[in-house]
Amino acid sequence: MRHGFVKVAAATPDIRVADVEFNTEKICEAISEACEKKAKIIVFPELCVTGYTCGDLFTQDALLKAAKDALVKIAEFTADKDILAFVGAPLCVSGKLYNVAAAMNCGRVLGFTTKTFLPNYAEFYEMRQFTPGPDMSGYIRFNGHQVPFGPQLLFKDEEMEELIVSAEICEDVWSPVPPSIEAAIEGATVIVNCSASDETIGKDAYRRELIAGQSARLIAGYIYANAGEGESTTDVVFGGHNIIAENGAILKQAKRYHNEIIYSELDIQRIVSERRKNTTFKATAGQVLNQIPFTVSHEDTELTRTFPKKPFVPEDERTRAERCEEILTIQAMGLKKRLAHTHAKTAVVGISGGLDSTLALLVTAKAFDMLGRDKKEIIAVTMPCFGTTDRTYNNACDMARKTGATLIEVPIAEAVNIHFRDIGQDPENHDVTYENSQARERTQVLMDISNRTGGMVIGTGDMSELALGWATYNGDHMSMYGVNASVPKTLVRHLVKYAADDTADEKLKAVLYDVLDTPVSPELLPPKGGDIAQKTEDLVGPYELHDFFLYYMLRFGYGPAKIFRLAERTFDGEYDRETILKWLKTFCRRFFAQQFKRSCLPDGPKIGTVALSPRGDWRMPSDACASVWMKELEEIG
Repeated sequence: MRHGFVKVAAATPDIRVADVEFNTEKICEAISEACEKKAKIIVFPELCVTGYTCGDLFTQDALLKAAKDALVKIAEFTADKDILAFVGAPLCVSGKLYNVAAAMNCGRVLGFTTKTFLPNYAEFYEMRQFTPGPDMSGYIRFNGHQVPFGPQLLFKDEEMEELIVSAEICEDVWSPVPPSIEAAIEGATVIVNCSASDETIGKDAYRRELIAGQSARLIAGYIYANAGEGESTTDVVFGGHNIIAENGAILKQAKRYHNEIIYSELDIQRIVSERRKNTTFKATAGQVLNQIPFTVSHEDTELTRTFPKKPFVPEDERTRAERCEEILTIQAMGLKKRLAHTHAKTAVVGISGGLDSTLALLVTAKAFDMLGRDKKEIIAVTMPCFGTTDRTYNNACDMARKTGATLIEVPIAEAVNIHFRDIGQDPENHDVTYENSQARERTQVLMDISNRTGGMVIGTGDMSELALGWATYNGDHMSMYGVNASVPKTLVRHLVKYAADDTADEKLKAVLYDVLDTPVSPELLPPKGGDIAQKTEDLVGPYELHDFFLYYMLRFGYGPAKIFRLAERTFDGEYDRETILKWLKTFCRRFFAQQFKRSCLPDGPKIGTVALSPRGDWRMPSDACASVWMKELEEIG
């Protein structure tokens, strides 16, 4: 359970209707398998001890007594098992029959969660046999013990205090106000559901959306175990559609019409982190609901769930295309408003032939189309200097012409050399002064052209560069509106590719594809043999790693050791342990050291859940220390 990962299971065992002994045996077999797989929580379907489809057999004393005996037997079976199990069963209390989920751990029943909402429509007629659970929880006598009984019981791990589990039963989650809402507000981070939801056309999609949506609304893990084959097919069929979800994402779901146990790992740290940041999630810290302790061993959880290599980029091609169109629209809408508000006569974009300036130019052209303005009022400025190659220069010029912008060329080598003379910089010393002087000269040129033409300078730098501080302070770091400020480098590439695929201009398409093939570089050092000599990823590390680090650090607040663990698993076979650790140390060191550049960022539109604006998502002191993060990395090795 290191780093907050808890392995969980949703099980649909083979059953026989009203054959309690057979069903008990299969439930115990599933518990044993789950324990072998190191699952700490397992959930079974609604009324699985007897079968959900017993109908009026639920009025028979023989069946109810057998079910009660089965609960005792299953609970005793957990005595030497390292697991918390939730088993659906009928339970007679004070002459009333209740539909319950029995929580079992360490050889005894910890509590009975009652079903609140009983469906009594269409194919369902539960109120014929069952009574809705009480409004508040209390205690009943069961097998010689006082056992909590009622809705929204909270089962709290004695060692991991943030692992709090609550149950609801089938229809409860389909109701307008599910019991899990109050349970989550009072601290439950995991909701389990013992369910018997039959299959009708299209119901599986709705069920999937319902469970994903509830886990998102509650910022919780959700384990949904559904009845399957073995239930009576007199009128309905059950598909065993088990689902494990976390904060809106489906981690695992079962193949329907095939009884099985599904497993995944819930990330309790992630859930708690999300709740901490969400100020509309009003937790009450267990002020009302009954809390019952349970015990499982805390050992390292073997991960089976996967993590996307490019968390900012959707893996599905269709979704990615839709996302790219939306992002370009958000960027362009932001710029459109700023241009209209400032009555800017022109938009000035410095173009280098690289990815970022290409995206900025495309966004600016889209904004001008939205405004109905002539794109000749876009001034695309190329400023060749010591490191400019023919390839990037030609691409920059061709792109400006193809987008309809006005191209201006301002060679800056002479001006930079004069500046070197003025400050006493040896032109042969290719140090940071040599590089930054070029970047600041380019920014000065853009600002002054903007003044001369009554325009505004459009920033080109992306979020990955801002995270690393890979920008010259008061050079390319500065603009009047930064359209790419919330776009990570891995996403910039897909946005440019989307634009290339979308254009009908074959010559522009060819230029954009060549830009995509060009190594990322600031081109501040002289070329070698006509080729780019300075490749950014050789100096600061692969952007796909840095974007991975950035996402999990800012989005979920993960510590570096956990990020390293996820990266090592995700990039296995591509980067070795030492390489990942090296660049993660670089990321943490630079992220803290370079905050002063982010503290004075120009305005720019937010486009995703991670952003670095000092006015919005990320407010960090510029003199914060990285020692805690670096110490954690040093302990790794």
